[in-house]
Amino acid sequence: MKRRTYGQYIAYALTLGDFVVINAVFYLVSLCNPNVEELHSRLVWLLLNVAYLPVARLFSGTHKIRAVQMDRIMACSLQAVGCHLLLFVSLLYFMNVEAIGWKILAEFYILFSVLLMLWWTAARFCVKNYRIHGGNFVRVVVVGCRTTGIRVYNEMCSDEGFGYRCQGFFDIYCPPDFPYKHLYRGTLDDLAKFVEENRTEELFYTLSGENKEAVQLTLGLCDSSMIKFHYVPPVSPHLTRNFKLSSLGPLPVLEVNSTPLELPLNAALKRAFDITISSLFMVVSPLIFLPVSVAIKLSSPGPVLFRQRRTGYKGREFTCFKFRTMVENEDADLSQAGRNDSRVTKVGRWLRRTSVDELPQFINVLRGDMSVVGPRPHMLKHTEDYSAIIDEYMVRHLIKPGITGWAQVRGLRGGTDELWQMEKRVEHDIWYIEHWSLLLDVKIIIRTVINLFRKDENAF
Repeated sequence: MKRRTYGQYIAYALTLGDFVVINAVFYLVSLCNPNVEELHSRLVWLLLNVAYLPVARLFSGTHKIRAVQMDRIMACSLQAVGCHLLLFVSLLYFMNVEAIGWKILAEFYILFSVLLMLWWTAARFCVKNYRIHGGNFVRVVVVGCRTTGIRVYNEMCSDEGFGYRCQGFFDIYCPPDFPYKHLYRGTLDDLAKFVEENRTEELFYTLSGENKEAVQLTLGLCDSSMIKFHYVPPVSPHLTRNFKLSSLGPLPVLEVNSTPLELPLNAALKRAFDITISSLFMVVSPLIFLPVSVAIKLSSPGPVLFRQRRTGYKGREFTCFKFRTMVENEDADLSQAGRNDSRVTKVGRWLRRTSVDELPQFINVLRGDMSVVGPRPHMLKHTEDYSAIIDEYMVRHLIKPGITGWAQVRGLRGGTDELWQMEKRVEHDIWYIEHWSLLLDVKIIIRTVINLFRKDENAF
């Protein structure tokens, strides 16, 4: 007997919220424009809601996807607004309704874009929080105890907000080096009985598709038991590039995608975004720079700003600015600050913990050396050392370095005493390069600001 779920009702509730938002925005616009008779027409209100019905249907799947990032949610909300604009204007034309006017339409859709984006983001956050606290979960099993199966399980566990509860692994045999032996439930012959007794809802198949008997057995079981089947091809973990699905006749083929910032339009958008954010900050920067400069001067002798040569875009060197947090020393360009480092001043310790020491890098952004968001720039010594032992290390320099980055908001900041720490940073930096979007930058900035108010053990 299948577990009764309420996931569909969550999707219905989110869609209902969409209609509340669109009607509330239209009502607000009508209040602001009382002399426009069309805004108070019942027909216009009806067409407004009818136009959103296919949009709600088209984007309903977005509310059901569990492993999706917030920036993708925001992008989909903007696409939904665009679809509604086309449908609504078309309905007004075919129904011979007098034109409302582009000025009023602009007011409505700008406000609708902002509020729908906020609503979808807030709703997604609430749903994820609900899952973290034990609600709206889905029971899954993984077929395959090899590398791909382990990667699937690790991704499921990486965010409790996905709501996956892995019941166990099944395989033809359990490899001796399998790290989750306590979750191994048996061979494929044991799978049917297990999923029936434990009311499994989804299955992730990670074995090779060449095993005809295993594929047919598993897929047939999913069909008869109404279990959602996911096929995860055993792609090498060394192929970390971003792929898109193509085909060669009936044969599916994965093609390497070009990175988004290779497109001139995207690069121009990112640069315009950087200039806008940095300019706004520089307007209010004296409120921060003046008291910080005085505190640094009083704490120890030396300059207020620390200048260091670092590796930037395409491996070019540039001078990176920071507030000085250490006493002047000869090892500043060779050795990172460690936990309880005696070189760090009392004022410097606070500056580093709050990341205020990085704020002068907005000057680097305006000069074109850096971006607001991107891989953190490393000192030349680190570039020399790590490029020799990490294969894809230099890939992170395909875009400009940033004041904050995807690795930093994911908890990968501070010292890199162990090699794996730098490898994880490089992995996150490459992911950011391959998945860049303007909304992802906004998301990272928001998470950076939120993290400033949280205690971070890696900030020292």
